[in-house]
Amino acid sequence: MNKTININLGGFFFHIDESAYHKLNRYLEAISRSLSDDPQGKNEIISDIEARISELLSEKIIDARQVVNENDIDDIINIMGQPEDYAEAEEGYTEPNYSNQRKSSTGKKLYRDGDDKFLGGVASGIAHYFEVDPIWIRLGMVALFFGAGFGFLVYIILWILLPEAKTTAEKLQMEGEPVNIDNIEKKIREEFTNVSENIRTTANKASEKLKDGANEFSEKVNQAFQRKPKRNNGFEDFLNALGNIFVAIFKVIGKFIGVILILTASVGLISLLIGVFSIGSLEILNFDEPFFTEIPFFFFESTIPYWVLATFTFILIGVPILLLLILGLRILSSNVKQLKKTVSLTLLGIWLVALFGMIFTGIEFGTSHAYNGSSIEKNNINLIANDTLSVSVINDDAILYKRDLRRSSRTEKIYINDVHKLYSNEIRIDVKSSETGEAYIKIRKFSDGENRQKATKNASQIDYKYTIENGKLILNGFYISEVNHLFKDEGVYVTLYLPENIVLRFEKSAETFLYRVDNKQDIRDSDMVNHYFLMNKDGLNCTDCLDEIEAEVDKKIE
Repeated sequence: MNKTININLGGFFFHIDESAYHKLNRYLEAISRSLSDDPQGKNEIISDIEARISELLSEKIIDARQVVNENDIDDIINIMGQPEDYAEAEEGYTEPNYSNQRKSSTGKKLYRDGDDKFLGGVASGIAHYFEVDPIWIRLGMVALFFGAGFGFLVYIILWILLPEAKTTAEKLQMEGEPVNIDNIEKKIREEFTNVSENIRTTANKASEKLKDGANEFSEKVNQAFQRKPKRNNGFEDFLNALGNIFVAIFKVIGKFIGVILILTASVGLISLLIGVFSIGSLEILNFDEPFFTEIPFFFFESTIPYWVLATFTFILIGVPILLLLILGLRILSSNVKQLKKTVSLTLLGIWLVALFGMIFTGIEFGTSHAYNGSSIEKNNINLIANDTLSVSVINDDAILYKRDLRRSSRTEKIYINDVHKLYSNEIRIDVKSSETGEAYIKIRKFSDGENRQKATKNASQIDYKYTIENGKLILNGFYISEVNHLFKDEGVYVTLYLPENIVLRFEKSAETFLYRVDNKQDIRDSDMVNHYFLMNKDGLNCTDCLDEIEAEVDKKIE
C-alpha cells in the first residue's frame, strides 16, 4: 500500500503516490539548479515547465480519482528531457532507466499569435502552422473579405475558436518546436533579450530627448538674460489674446472636420461593401441577379471575372476612404499613430494593381463598342394592285406585361425559360416605294462590337418576329437580345417597300413606332394612324386626311 499526496502543479490538483512525488520533486529541483547561474527569468521558466508537466499529466489522467505513479513521471521526463542535457548542474539528475533521447510531445498546434498581431493574431497563427510569411495569410483574408464577402465572418469565428498562445509551451507548440526544457529556456531567454533591447533602445532615445531638452532650455535662459527688458504693450497683449481665440476656434473646427471625415468614411465603406457584396459574392454563390445594386456598365463582356472587378472597385475607392478615416481619427486623437511605411507601401501596391485592372477593363469596354454592325433579313409580301395592307404592333404579355406599348430606348432584364435576356421596345417603322415592283419587308437589326465581324454577329443574335395573314402585317413591338448586350446600342428598323397602287393603313398600336414616314401631305407620324395611304410614284398619298391637311396648313400659316 503506497501513500498518496495531493499536489498543485501548474494550477491543477493531482493525486500522486509518494515515490512518484519524490521523483518529480528531485527532477524539478535539478532543473532549478541547472538555471542557478543565470537567474534571469528563472521563476518564469520553472513556472512554464510546471505548466507543461501539468498539461502532460492531464492528458494521461482520465479519471479525477486516478493516482499519478512513477511510470507516469518516467514518461514525462522522457518527453521533457534531462536537465544535464542542456546545462551543467551542481548535482546532476540522472536515472539509469532513461536514455538521453527525447521525444517530441505533440505535433504542431494551431493558436493565435498575440506577439505578432494586426487584429487578433489569427493570420500570424495560421502562418506559423503552415510555415509561411504572415503577409500572405493576411492578403488571403483581405481577398476573402473584399471579394467573397464572408472573409470577415471567417476571421471572427477563428478569433473566437482559436486560443491565444500565452505560455511558452503554447508558443513552442504553435511554432512546431518540441516542448522540452531546452526549448522552454531558450524561448524565455529570447523574450528577455528582446525586452532588454527594447528597454535599452527606449532609454537611449529618452536620454537623447532629455539632453536636447536641457540644451534648448539652457539656450532660452541665456537668450532671456541677454535680452533687454521690454515694456508691456497693451495692443500686443490684445493681439496675443485674439490669436489664442482663433487657435481655439480652429481646434474646434478641426475636431468637427475630423468627426465629419470619420462619419463620411464609415458610411462610404459600408455602402461600398454592400455594393461589392451584391456584385462579387453572389456571383460566387451562383446568384444571377444582384440584390442591392446593378452591375456597372464596364463589367459587361470583360475577361476579368465580376468578383475580381468588384474587388478592384472596392480597393480603388476603399483605400482613399480608409485613409480619410485614419486622418479623421488622428485629428480627434493623438494616440492614433500614422501607418507604418511597410503598410503604406503595401496599400499603395494593391491600389495600383486595382487601378491598372480597372484601366484595362475600361479600355476593353471601349474597344467592344468600336464598330457598328447590322444583320438584314428580307422577305416578300404577296400583294397585288389595289390591295390594302393593314399594319399593327403587338406585345407578348407572357414575356413582359406592358399596359401602354410604345417605342422606348430603355432596356429591361427578363427571364425566358430561366435564361436571363434583354427586352427592348426600340423598334422603328418606315415605308418606302419599291423600285422592283414587288412588295417586301426588310428587317435591319444593328449592334456594336469590338470589330465589324463581332458587331454583325451580335446583331444577328437579336430575336425579332412578325407575321403576315389575311392582308395584315402584325409586327412585334419588342425584340429580345442577349444579356451581355446591355450597352451595345441595339435596335431594329422595319422598312416596308410597297409598289404603286397599294393601299396602306396604320392602326393605333403603331403610332409611337412610326419613324419619319414620308408622305406627300407632310403629315406627322402620330397623325398617320387610322388613315388610308395610297402608294404613288411620288410616295404615299393620304386619301382621307382632309382634317390633318388643314391642320398642317394652319400651322404653316401661323
